[in-house]
Amino acid sequence: MEKPSEIELLEQVCKEAKEDGKIVGKHLNLLYEAFGTRFTKAWEALKDGRVKKYIFKPSNRVVWIVIGKERDYLVLGAADFCMCDDFYFRVLDQHIHLCYHLIAQKIADCLGWYDKIEERDELYNSLMAEWKKVTP
Repeated sequence: MEKPSEIELLEQVCKEAKEDGKIVGKHLNLLYEAFGTRFTKAWEALKDGRVKKYIFKPSNRVVWIVIGKERDYLVLGAADFCMCDDFYFRVLDQHIHLCYHLIAQKIADCLGWYDKIEERDELYNSLMAEWKKVTP
């Protein structure tokens, strides 16, 4: 039987964790075996409350942000996209499938482990411009 991809494994763990309402030891082991230090960093982001779900009103547009060490990273979980360097240099080059920001966002989403922040639609463009900035 073929080994599942990183994305398939994470989706399966998230599905089971959501059904159980918690993530258990076997899930942690599977994720660490698959992702190594990327999972460790994602887990730290989750524990430290660095995953944010912005909901803009009244449009209900959703933007995910993971606060990293260098800056805040815009994450589009449904598209498996992140604005971090790891994504550009390792995911797009197909060395890995997910950066730690995406791993954190997906786990946060399935378990509700994120800060929900509501903002007015009028702030959407200015916040997106800030999040999209590439720092040298």
